[in-house]
Order: sequence, then C-alpha cells, then structure tokens
Amino acid sequence: MDYRKLLGKVESAVLPYFGGGTVDAPSRRLHVTTPVEPGWWSFELKGRQATAREPASAEGLEARPRVRGHLWGTRLVREGAVAEPLALMPEEQPPRLSPVTARRWHDGTLVFEGVEFESEAEEQARRALEEDRPLGETRGVGASLRAAFGFALLEVASRGTGIPFAPAEARARVLEVAQGGREEAEACLRRLADARAHFLRAQARQQAYRDMEALSLERALSERERTLQDLRWNAEARRSHETWSGTALTPGQQRRAESASGEWAERALNKAGARMLDHRRLGGGLMEVVYGFMGERFITVVEMATLRVRDAGVCLAGADARVTLESLPSVLKEAIDTGSLVITRHV
Repeated sequence: MDYRKLLGKVESAVLPYFGGGTVDAPSRRLHVTTPVEPGWWSFELKGRQATAREPASAEGLEARPRVRGHLWGTRLVREGAVAEPLALMPEEQPPRLSPVTARRWHDGTLVFEGVEFESEAEEQARRALEEDRPLGETRGVGASLRAAFGFALLEVASRGTGIPFAPAEARARVLEVAQGGREEAEACLRRLADARAHFLRAQARQQAYRDMEALSLERALSERERTLQDLRWNAEARRSHETWSGTALTPGQQRRAESASGEWAERALNKAGARMLDHRRLGGGLMEVVYGFMGERFITVVEMATLRVRDAGVCLAGADARVTLESLPSVLKEAIDTGSLVITRHV
C-alpha cells in the first residue's frame, strides 16, 4: 500500500464553523487553514487540515441530539439552570426568554435550531422583567424559564453594580434571584464580589509570606551557598525546560519553542474537553491561555514549558501550582457542578 496516496487524499464535507483555529467533523478535530466568518461551509479536508471553500446549507444537524430551553441573550438556559452559549444564531434575534431548541454538535457546541410555540408564561416573565418585579410564585413558569429570568435580572443588576458574573458562578442561586427579584440579584453579586476580594487578600498574604521566606533564605545563605544553589537551579531548569533565559536557547530556538507551547496548550485542552480561544506570551516563561469550557470563558496563566498553572483565574484556595492546564478543567467541572465556582480573572 502506498501510504503517501492515503495521506494525500482530499475529501469534502459540510461543517459548521464557530470561529477560532479548528473545526469539528463527526470523528475528528481539524485545523482550519484560513479562518472565515462563522457559519456553515463546504470544507476541503486533507489530512488534519480543513480549507473553507464556499458557504453551504446545514447538513447532518437533524441527526444530532436536540436540547430545549429558554433564551437569555445568546445562551440557551436548560434544566439545572445551565446556561450554554448558542452558536450560529439567526440574524433576526428572537424575543428574550423565548422557548428555543438547539442541536448539540459533535464537539458539544449547541447550534441554534429554532423558536418553539410560546405559552402565557413567557409573556408573564417578560412583563415582570420590564416592570422590575420578581416572578415570586407566578404559576406555570417552568424551571428553565425561571432560571433564564433570574440570569436576565442578574445581568441588569451587574450593569448597575459594576460587579461582573459568569452564569456558572450564579447557577446555584439563580432560582432564588428569580423568586426574590432585584434585591436578591444584587445580594448574589455582592456575595461573589466578597468571595473574590477574600481570595485576592489571601493570595496577597501568601505571596507576601513567600517573599518573606525567600528574603530570609537569601540572607541566610552564604555567597558560596548561593553560588552552589544557583548552579543546581540552572541545571534543573535546563533539564526541565522551565526557563527560556540564559544561553540554553538561541533567539530563534526560543521563538520556535514559544510557538510550540501554544500547540501543546491546545492539545492539552482538547484532551480535557476544552477549546482554546487565544493565547499570548507574558514574559518570564509564562503564557496566558484563554479557553472555553462548559459554556464559560476562562483565562489561566501557565508556565510555557510545563503547562503548570501559575494563576488558574478561579479561586483554588492557593492550590494553583498543584494542577496543570490539562487537569484544570476537571477541577473547574467539580466547582461548577457543586456551585462553588468563583472566577477571579474576568478581563
């Protein structure tokens, strides 16, 4: 068998493109050679590369699992107060709190399908939102509609208080917000702000303690001991590639290594079920990675060479360095599932 012919085989497929550097076929993830506008495209597939050729009509969507819920902005709020982003929304946006359906694509993304018939409950909820009053005990309002109403209230309160939030942070309390109205929404946001402030104070104390320990150690070491310690640290750094400095790498090698770290980060996130959205070098051997996971956007700072986490971007009670970029999503999932997620990097 001539494997060169197999590797050079060119196929075509109609797939949804959601933006970024990849597109998902039923059985594999492909790298997009040239990004285009999000939508349905006819792709030319060669190896692990996909090239968009022309816009196309949706194909294969009807075979995917259907998900029902209520619309909040560009998210579908379903059972369990889970608010997931909707991809490929129509140009004409449906009325807020509309009952909608979506189909789950192979990578887990929800693709907008359509608006379902409304009952009186949706109009009641819209009226309550317009009049700035809670749903209270209003009858006939299902759980997903109540949750969508609660998220909409939180969004209004967030603009008023200047306190940002992510749906996963407020998921455990969103039904209480729908029940209690604006006052409860603001109280929910203040609790989040207090949790973030507590985390940042604890982080500052830990950093001050580490700095004090480092200074004490530095003073205790003699010049000879410092020299020996530096030699040991440099040797470990060269072996583990935990630094880009010194004579270990030429400028050209450093650029190539830094470029590869983005690919490593993307592979690690893919294995963990997340999707990398962006990354940038911060200096000092660190990299900021922006990625999507379970319908939320996260920003994490990692070591470029090892992908060890320096700042998870969420409250981990000081345990950031115990996880890697690949293991962090499982920690995030537990925090989301238990209603304990607190995001500290919203920028």
